[in-house]
Amino acid sequence: MSNPVLEALALHKAFRGLVAVDEVSFSVREGTVHALIGPNGAGKTTLFNLVSGLLPVSAGSLRFLGQDITGLAAHARARRGIGRTFQNIRIFASMTVLENVMTGMSRRLRQPWPLVLLRGGAAGREEATAKQRAHHLLDLVGISEQADRPAADLAYGDQRRLEIARALAGEPQLLLLDEPAAGMNPTETAGLMALLQKLRTDGLTILLVEHDMGFVMELSDQITVLNFGRVICEGQPEAVQHDPAVVEAYLGPKVAQRLLAAKAVKNPQACP
Repeated sequence: MSNPVLEALALHKAFRGLVAVDEVSFSVREGTVHALIGPNGAGKTTLFNLVSGLLPVSAGSLRFLGQDITGLAAHARARRGIGRTFQNIRIFASMTVLENVMTGMSRRLRQPWPLVLLRGGAAGREEATAKQRAHHLLDLVGISEQADRPAADLAYGDQRRLEIARALAGEPQLLLLDEPAAGMNPTETAGLMALLQKLRTDGLTILLVEHDMGFVMELSDQITVLNFGRVICEGQPEAVQHDPAVVEAYLGPKVAQRLLAAKAVKNPQACP
């Protein structure tokens, strides 16, 4: 079994008394795709923001590659090797596709800004290397032919791919993807699936929030299910999708009872 890249230990987040994340613990193992799922309002995005550092935890701790990162700011976590995309696409619309990817390399570029402006010597060589790397990432995600277009002109699915390329530009060891398939058509979703499978094969660890259950079940190695801020189930896809508590959380108790009564939901390896 691979080592844990991320460990969440009894994470708790409350907003003026409203508990959004309640004593949540889970670990993400190296080279796997780990999904966080649950109905609307389950606490998934809040948990994502705790992991990436956009929100401070109220209690609990986070460990990344064996080191405590609970008190680190988002940019410090990015430097450690945590990258992410967002549920609502965030690109620099007036910049080219290539320039958008290069912005993701800022923590890796070492030349002082006056030399960068002059674009000579070591700074010029560093910029050339960055462009080459950006072209490689655009080729990886399948939009290299659009490198010189304004990012705002990309189709929706390609903007999603651009966000992933920009996140990869920071050379993360853990990539957080917040609903990457949202709004995609079936062809785009299939292409995204193939891309993420390749990234996992190449050794990248992925933590995923996604509502497309077919996408989640086919892609994920491990799934953590949240409801009302608590973990109600964790396991491999086959066990999770047949767990009565998960079915009830998504479909309600009456529908879950009918399915169970009809033996449509039956798996001895369901979550305990």
